[in-house]
Amino acid sequence: MSLDPTSGAVTTGVHRFPIRVYYEDTDAGGIVYHANYLRFAERARSECLRLIGWQHDRLLSETGLGWVVRRATIDFRRPARLDDALVVETRLADLKGARMTARQTVLKETDLLVGLDLELVLLTPSGRPGRIPASLADAIRPFLVPS
Repeated sequence: MSLDPTSGAVTTGVHRFPIRVYYEDTDAGGIVYHANYLRFAERARSECLRLIGWQHDRLLSETGLGWVVRRATIDFRRPARLDDALVVETRLADLKGARMTARQTVLKETDLLVGLDLELVLLTPSGRPGRIPASLADAIRPFLVPS
């Protein structure tokens, strides 16, 4: 029997990705260590792109490009705790040149725990910005939700 991990779901332009808080995600006090929210957000963005059809390995093999985070602003509102069931919501907001912006939120039920505003850039193997290919832009554009 093969069990595939969930990629979450996209509805009305918002990708929702479920996450469970495990012991390894927490600090000595049983709350999520601050850097792990970046991991949660990265997993959610990766799965969002997978649902669009442009997972990282396809992007690299077909274009030689890869996404990197250029800028991240994180607003910590409330802590998540061991065994909490969370949802990371991803809204892709803008595409321009080599850049994409995204807004991500980490929720516990309807409570906002963390908000992330991100600027991502496509880079070539030499580390230079690479323009977003038309086929990738065409795949992402229907999912854009202006911020």
